[in-house]
Amino acid sequence: MSAPSTSALLSVRHLSTHFAVRNGVIKAVDDVSFDVEHGQTLCVVGESGSGKSVTARSILQIVDEPGRIVAGTMLFNPPGGVSVDLAKLHPRSKEIRQVRGAAIAMIFQEPMSSLSPVHTVGNQITEVLRLHRHMSKADSRARCIELLTQVEIPNPERAIDRYTFEFSGGMRQRVMIAMALACKPDVLIADEPTTALDVTVQAQIFDLIAELRERTGTAVLLITHDMGAIAEMADRVAVMYAGRIVEEGSAAEVLQLPMHPYTQGLIACAPGRRTAGFGEPLLEIPGTVPSLLERGRGCAFADRCSQVQPRCRDELPPETRLDGGRRRVLCWLHVPGGSA
Repeated sequence: MSAPSTSALLSVRHLSTHFAVRNGVIKAVDDVSFDVEHGQTLCVVGESGSGKSVTARSILQIVDEPGRIVAGTMLFNPPGGVSVDLAKLHPRSKEIRQVRGAAIAMIFQEPMSSLSPVHTVGNQITEVLRLHRHMSKADSRARCIELLTQVEIPNPERAIDRYTFEFSGGMRQRVMIAMALACKPDVLIADEPTTALDVTVQAQIFDLIAELRERTGTAVLLITHDMGAIAEMADRVAVMYAGRIVEEGSAAEVLQLPMHPYTQGLIACAPGRRTAGFGEPLLEIPGTVPSLLERGRGCAFADRCSQVQPRCRDELPPETRLDGGRRRVLCWLHVPGGSA
């Protein structure tokens, strides 16, 4: 991609996050670039093991050991503030702690592993407010009740003094959203925010995030494998596979005219895209995401691709840009002369 955008709220360029293990190096994120624009939702989609969550955690410098960012820039341009390259900040520095939870907040996959079971909901949310906004005890409590009201927690005046284990899964996720929104962040990262929730609650959570985005203007980076959520939520879509973004474009472009065979497979497998008779198996992409420890020379999707060409196994395709650079795909089928 081009140089980091100074107009985007968050501009990631050539990000690589690797894990050094006994048998070699796992390239969980490998040369990834994207922009998160003001007031828009970028959805990053792909199967488990594609590198989506590591990408999200890299932005806030909370990658688990032994992972570390080895290359790239993450230029954050806060409105009215000074631009900063998050990749250059130490994971335990004061500078990145000022960003986490305040300017950029994150909703994690499983709230029970992120929320404390021994502190009340109110204590956990007001701690964020007092740390980043230096609010008084009374003001932070009032703000907490306001936040619980916004995320539609019943009886917020009582809920504030309850513990997380007293809430259902859907209500706990609403508490996580309230905590993430406490400091009115510029960017909200939602990493598989509806994991383990039933379909009805999933829809409610996605609707809530969309409503809050419209109300607050917060940009959203949504990590998901749910194609239905993309259709409802996304302005732009980045499709990730084996540590790389293989396709990006507007939601309408990607969903209606997918260019990469992997994107085509994901859409074909989505429930509702095909009417299967009783007893008929649903479509699936054969095989699994390959090990990121032993990356071959060519396209990582080659062994699963129904349109594979001889060249695909030997050479990684260059990025092809279309529509004035707003659409891109990483596939030999779209390189002039590449599929011959």
